[in-house]
Amino acid sequence: MEFDFDRVTDRTGTFAAKYDLAAKRNKPLDAISLWVADMDFPTAPCIQKALADRAGHGIFGYSRPDARYYGAVKDWFRRRHSFDIRDEEIINTPGVVFAIAAAIRAFSSEGDAVLIQRPVYYPFFNTIELLGRRVVSNSLVFRDGRYEIDFEDFESKIVAEKPKLFVLCSPHNPGGRVWTREELSRMSGTCLKHGVLVVSDEIHSDITFGENHHTVYANLSAEAAGSSIICTSPSKTFNLAGLQFSNIIVRNGEIRRKLQLEVDRTGYDEPSLMGLAAATAAYSEGEEWFDCVREYIWQNVLFTEKFVREHCPRIKVCRPEGSYLVWLDFHGFTELSDNEISRRILNKAKVWLDYGRMFGAEGEKFQRINVATPRSILTEALGRICDEFKGR
Repeated sequence: MEFDFDRVTDRTGTFAAKYDLAAKRNKPLDAISLWVADMDFPTAPCIQKALADRAGHGIFGYSRPDARYYGAVKDWFRRRHSFDIRDEEIINTPGVVFAIAAAIRAFSSEGDAVLIQRPVYYPFFNTIELLGRRVVSNSLVFRDGRYEIDFEDFESKIVAEKPKLFVLCSPHNPGGRVWTREELSRMSGTCLKHGVLVVSDEIHSDITFGENHHTVYANLSAEAAGSSIICTSPSKTFNLAGLQFSNIIVRNGEIRRKLQLEVDRTGYDEPSLMGLAAATAAYSEGEEWFDCVREYIWQNVLFTEKFVREHCPRIKVCRPEGSYLVWLDFHGFTELSDNEISRRILNKAKVWLDYGRMFGAEGEKFQRINVATPRSILTEALGRICDEFKGR
């Protein structure tokens, strides 16, 4: 099939956080919105049809996964990631952050440490703090335009702070790293040695580029599988975040029982009917659409690199190995503060991005841009940013 990702779809007035929150958040109404991580592309036609069929049926009662859903999920992960899953290993939640919060409550107490790697997706540390736990960061090292892990610091933080959980972002948001099997194995060995439960956020796992291949944490070893919680969702892959549906995979029966009990304590029971229908269609019929949108996004990454290099080379583009989020490095503007850079992008260039410090102090003088958008929108946004900074 042919899919038109160049077509611009007006999302205003559709309850879209990306577009309809500008006034409430005191952002310029004429700013191009490339901050939050969803796509500006309509999802796969097979998913649209599945949702239309459910809407046309007219009954929206309680829903439960069945063999169609389990078969679709298992086939997708076996085919795309060589990861075998049993039906009973899947827990459905409204989202990955919901599952992470449930895991923190289930496996730690107030005052306990939880390890993360900043700069990282900000709900990680916000959730940890809101739950009364202590944030401990094995901060990533930025070297030659990409992030690396300080393994010495990783183990020393675990020894000193004794975290009950390590929340891993794999692939990494916002840095775009797809951790190698060797990197993951080294972290896994340390966590197993010190009895740290790993909660692996793998929501971007399908969106990898070139020779970079995602390794499911539970595929590292039987021991890693038995001491981890794997958080997945069709939301990034198929642009379904608003349907509030995730697949949380837990191989260890005792860990799964405790996590399920904590999910039950929230009062959450039956998953969203529309989320269930969309996920089943996505994993069983949406592969062609996804492969095409991933290629379009990759071309947008390459376009971003070329455009910025030609129009404002003082901005450095950190090429992502995965995800549709690109990390822009403004350290070359030594004469401008981090706040001034953010102010100019939003109020002068009129582009709404996620500023780097949102992901931790380690994100100072970075900006995150979402390139999962029609190229005409991306071109206009990059042009505005480069015009604002190229004369400096």
